[in-house]
Amino acid sequence: MATAAETKTATQRIGGSSFLIEERSPAEMFTPEDFSEEQRQIAQTAYEFAKNEVLPQADAIEAKQLDVTKGLLRKAGELGLMGVDVPEEFGGLEMDKVTSAIVADHIAQSASFSVAFSAHVGIGTLPIVWYGTQEQKQKYLPKLATGEWIGAYALSEATSGSDAMNIRARATLAPDGKHYLLNGEKMWITNAGFADLFTIFAKVDGEKFTAFLVERGTPGLTVGAEEHKLGIRGSSTCPLILADCKVPVENVLGEIGKGHHIAFNILNIGRFKLGAACVGGARTSLANSIHYAKERKAFGKSISDFGLIQEKIADCAVGIYAGESMAYRTVGMIDAALADVDKHASNAAQEIQKRIEEYAVECSILKVWGSEMLGRVVDHGVQIFAGYGYVEEYPAERAYRDARINRIFEGTNEINRLIITGWVMKRAMSGQLALMPAIKKLMDEVLAGPVAREEREGELASEYGMLANARKLTLFAAGAATQKYMQALAEQQEIMAALAEMIAEVYAMESCLLRAQKMLDAGSGAEANVSAQTAVAMSRIYSAQAMETIERSARRVLAAVAEGDTLRTQLTILRRLVKYEPADTIALHRSVARRMIEAGKYTV
Repeated sequence: MATAAETKTATQRIGGSSFLIEERSPAEMFTPEDFSEEQRQIAQTAYEFAKNEVLPQADAIEAKQLDVTKGLLRKAGELGLMGVDVPEEFGGLEMDKVTSAIVADHIAQSASFSVAFSAHVGIGTLPIVWYGTQEQKQKYLPKLATGEWIGAYALSEATSGSDAMNIRARATLAPDGKHYLLNGEKMWITNAGFADLFTIFAKVDGEKFTAFLVERGTPGLTVGAEEHKLGIRGSSTCPLILADCKVPVENVLGEIGKGHHIAFNILNIGRFKLGAACVGGARTSLANSIHYAKERKAFGKSISDFGLIQEKIADCAVGIYAGESMAYRTVGMIDAALADVDKHASNAAQEIQKRIEEYAVECSILKVWGSEMLGRVVDHGVQIFAGYGYVEEYPAERAYRDARINRIFEGTNEINRLIITGWVMKRAMSGQLALMPAIKKLMDEVLAGPVAREEREGELASEYGMLANARKLTLFAAGAATQKYMQALAEQQEIMAALAEMIAEVYAMESCLLRAQKMLDAGSGAEANVSAQTAVAMSRIYSAQAMETIERSARRVLAAVAEGDTLRTQLTILRRLVKYEPADTIALHRSVARRMIEAGKYTV
């Protein structure tokens, strides 16, 4: 059974988005190698629960046998996994965010169950933890923490998905003054088929965006038919119909007219957990692919011996390594930022949200990058399984379908790309991030002509040089775009997205390198050395890929903001910054693949 985690997850507080303008040392980064013994035990508990309890029921879950899913959620509650973010005084474990992410990561072996679980522990429970009155917390949280009750979150409507503030559901105070009458319809509500408690958003008097806690069975609340979906078929997804739904006034969650704080602040938690879950899903998919590749024979030998199959296996492993590195780096920073929050203070919830919001850029990166990485991994899985990858009886087919939703969940990837660049610019304009001085300094430097580059030493010296230039090129492109459009940059969505691509790649690249360097610095013993060398190989592969992406995105930005002699000058600077001696990525892919094939799964 899981127990409350008392762990230190990072050494110092690091500002959100600062990776763009500041170099970090390996010691400042939290990695999976830093997990405490307790965190490892919780990871094992979550992993074994998913493997031994959930996966054997995968077909029943896929067939929408919702009693099976609900029963498994209750078992997760008995293990303490449902109360990861619930305060101890209300029956939860109040774990740190790293431990919470670990649970999301290792539960994700079954996508449909993972969706039900994550919706409950995140958007189904956290709004009450953060915004509930003492009475609401006492009434609902103990039931939610144990899985006796299941939570759901009802924000989306047919005409307001990403545009959440455009909801049409209305709430009107009843003549008795003791109830609100809710009218409208909600769409795509996860867990709706069996949830006991819904957080439903409506506009009081058609104007004041407000959240309400609505129990199943409330007069006027009807749960519609199950949606039949492309993927995550085993998760319950239904519409809600509100027809004079009678909700007691004491079930208003938070303040009237301030429901948007609940709707938006909850998303950062959802995004970093989704990033962790994508890593877990990719890990499972790769293990299935390796198992099949080792068993499948062609031309007289296992297909795992073929170079192009090994290249796919290695590509999957590199993606998982990068995603894992970013996810736990980010959550480690969040825990460090939360370390001195007084949980008993009257403003504790607001302070927690404020500090998590500082890492909105990193959380959106995890969501976008992780979901797209998982998409590549499951696509490789189908290709490795070949014809069998298209057959339902084999795991690759289901994983391929299930993965697609992650690019839509928690705000579409398009919305999140705009958030990445938009929040960086917002923090810069507010003085929270010294981006503009860094851009000016960089502009002066590159326009002055080539300068001798400081040479580093060590196995990753070349990659650290590439990282330095990647950061410079990102700042250079951002500076050129800002100079062209100024405050109107936010309206140039394609440029904003290209800049987000560059920002994310800098973060991923640095996360890979810092983790590998930390392993090199700490290594002792043969196994530790093998792990460190594997991390080095994956970091070198990723750095080469990242530079290609950054160069391509930079060219798009520069071509959109300049022309003639100015563009030619900027492209000269670009060519200077992307110049590097390429690593032998074919040999590196082979070495990484051999390590994974030998282990039979993802490993470092």
